[in-house]
Amino acid sequence: MSHKSQSTRQVFAWPALIALLVALGLFAALLGDGWWDALSWLGLGIPAWLSVRGMARR
Repeated sequence: MSHKSQSTRQVFAWPALIALLVALGLFAALLGDGWWDALSWLGLGIPAWLSVRGMARR
C-alpha cells in the first residue's frame, strides 16, 4: 500500500469550507428574521448533515 502526500491546501480545504458555512450560519442567525433564518438553517444544517453522513459511512 502506497501513501500519497497531500498539500496543506488539500488537507484543510473541506474543514475550512465547513468552518466558513458554520460562521455564516451563526452570523445570519444573529442578524435577523425572514430569509436570514433560512440562511442560518442552511449554514448550520449542511455541516451537521455532512457530519452525520460521515459517521454513517463508518
